[in-house]
Amino acid sequence: MTSSASAQQAARFPLWLLVCASLTALAPLSIDMYLPSFPTLSADLGVDIGRIQLTLGTFLVGLALGQAFYGPLSDRYGRKPPLYVGLGLYAAAAAGCALARDVEALMLFRFLQALGGCAGMVVARAVIRDRLAAHESARAFSSLMLVMGLAPILAPILGGFILQTLGWRAIFWVLVAASLSILWLVHLRMEESLDPARAAPLRLGHVLAGYGELLRDREFLGYSLSAGFAQAGMFAYIAGSPFVLIELHGIAPSHYGFVFGANAFGLIAMSQCNARLVRGRPLDRVLRGALLVPCAAGLGLAGASLAGWATLPVLLAGFFLFIAALGCILPNASAMSLAHQGHRAGTASALMGTLQFSLGTLAGAAVSLWHDGTALPLAVVMGVCGVGAVLMRAYGCRGAGHP
Repeated sequence: MTSSASAQQAARFPLWLLVCASLTALAPLSIDMYLPSFPTLSADLGVDIGRIQLTLGTFLVGLALGQAFYGPLSDRYGRKPPLYVGLGLYAAAAAGCALARDVEALMLFRFLQALGGCAGMVVARAVIRDRLAAHESARAFSSLMLVMGLAPILAPILGGFILQTLGWRAIFWVLVAASLSILWLVHLRMEESLDPARAAPLRLGHVLAGYGELLRDREFLGYSLSAGFAQAGMFAYIAGSPFVLIELHGIAPSHYGFVFGANAFGLIAMSQCNARLVRGRPLDRVLRGALLVPCAAGLGLAGASLAGWATLPVLLAGFFLFIAALGCILPNASAMSLAHQGHRAGTASALMGTLQFSLGTLAGAAVSLWHDGTALPLAVVMGVCGVGAVLMRAYGCRGAGHP
C-alpha cells in the first residue's frame, strides 16, 4: 500500500472511530460466537435446545432494556465513565457464563452480559454525533456497518473453532478477554467527546422529560423507527431462516452459513457504497430510495408465499435484497434521527437503540410464535417490516420539513 493510500485509510478510520467500531462489535460477537455451541450446551447442561435458545432471547431483552440507562448517564458524566461500568459488568457476566453449571444461571449471566455490552452501542453512536455533522455521521455509521457485517461471517467460524478445540466455556473466556482489551483501549486511547458545558442534569424528572420530548419529536421518532422496522426484518430473518432454508428447502446445516455470509457480504458492500452515495446528495433522498428495496422484497416474499411460488431461488433473492439494503438504510436513518440531538446525544442514542431492539425482538418473537410449518410467517413479518420502514420515514421527514 502506498503512503497516500495509507493516509486515506487512516483518515477514513481514525483511532477514535476504530474504538467505536470495537465497542459496536461486542454485541454481535456475543450473539454469533456461541451459536455453533447450542447442541453442545444442550447436552452438557442436560436441557432441550429450546431452553438454550432462551439464552439468546434474554440477551436480546437485555440489549433492548439496558440502553435506556446509559444514555442519560453519558449525557451527565461523559462518554467514558459509562463504558467503564458497562464493560466491567460485561466482563464479569461473561466469566459467569463460562462458569455456569445450569441453564438458569446461563440465562441470568447472559442478561447481565447484555446490560453491560449495550453501553458500547449507545456511547459509540453518541461519540459520532458529538464529533460529526449529519453527512459525515452517515459515512462514519457506514464504516461501523462494515464491522457489523463482518461479525456474522467471522464470529460463528471463530466460535466453532474454539468449541472444537477448547469447549464452549472457552468461548465466553475469549469474550472476557475481548471486553477487557476494549476497556484498556477506551482508557488509554479514547478522548472524552462530551463538552462539559453541555452536561445534562441527572434527575429522574429531567430524564423522563427528555425521553418524552424525544418521543414527541417527529423527526427523531420517524427516522429511528424507520431504521427499527428495517432492522426488525433482519431479526425476523435470523429467527426464521434456519427453519425455512434447512428444514423446508433442504439446505445442509453446514451450507447455511454460506447463505448467511452472502447476505452479510451484501450488507457490507452496500454500506460502503452508501459512504459514496451520500457525498453531495441529501441523506433523506438516499434513504428514501434505499427503503423501497426491503419494502418490495418483503412484499414480494409475502406474495410469493401466499401464491405458493416461494421457491428456494425466490427466497434467497428476497432475503439478499432485504438484508443488503440495510447497509444504506441504517447509517442514514441513524444520522438523520440524531442530526438535531447534539444537546442530548446520549439520551437520543439510547432511546433509538431501545426502540430498534424492541422492534427486532417483537419481530423475531412473531415469527417464532406464528410457526405453521411454512415460509409464510417469515415472509409476512418481513413484508410488514418493509412497509413499516417506508411509512416511518415519511412520518419523520414531514417532521424534519423534507419533501
